[in-house]
Amino acid sequence: MSAPAPLHRPDGSALRVLVVDDEQMLTDLLSMALRMEGWEVRTAGSGFEALSETREFDPDALVLDIMMPDLDGMAVLQRLRQSGNDVPVLFLTAKDAVADRVAGLTAGGDDYVTKPFSLEEVVARLRGLMRRAGTATAGGADPILRVGDLSLNEDSHEVERAGDEIELTATEFELLRFLMRNQRRVVSKAQILDRVWNYDFGGRSSVVELYISYLRKKIDAGRDEPLIHTVRGVGYMIKAPQ
Repeated sequence: MSAPAPLHRPDGSALRVLVVDDEQMLTDLLSMALRMEGWEVRTAGSGFEALSETREFDPDALVLDIMMPDLDGMAVLQRLRQSGNDVPVLFLTAKDAVADRVAGLTAGGDDYVTKPFSLEEVVARLRGLMRRAGTATAGGADPILRVGDLSLNEDSHEVERAGDEIELTATEFELLRFLMRNQRRVVSKAQILDRVWNYDFGGRSSVVELYISYLRKKIDAGRDEPLIHTVRGVGYMIKAPQ
């Protein structure tokens, strides 16, 4: 499975991301993942340090923890917006802090992920934020796959059918992406296991059947025109209605 196209600033220079969290182990992990994307990364361990680094570094996006000891993420965001800085902000929130998430988006935050999170999810959300803000380009590569009225954004991980947003798990997303990259081609259970799970299940193809059923419930249920088709004895195929 090919990786998403590298992102950079419109002038070709590296994107800049500031990671703000008072847990150094977390900032170290995030920094490593973001640098692997080819981006410039700086970190800050407090709200006041975040404001200082933002002025000096001029980042293209912020990863901002809400809970910090001196100036919390909400206050940092408020000061940035009051100063006219509209840098995209991805909030890090506690898993059960629903009120924090709502307040953060209402205050002008752009997106959020909940702890614990996967590094891949943070990277994908940042790619989507910076593309939507116009601060990042992939040299003309289109991140959106389409089959009929179904669309999948490989950068932001957003999936829609006929304008309705569809929530998928990470594995469901990878399975749908593989099918859509191979639309109108039949892919076998063995190919799906190899490309989506990246290892052999030792013949346990039932896991593919299970996840295909999950996808059908989310993609095709209640629709007049199903997109996902079973080719008996061969595998599965996704195609637009004729």
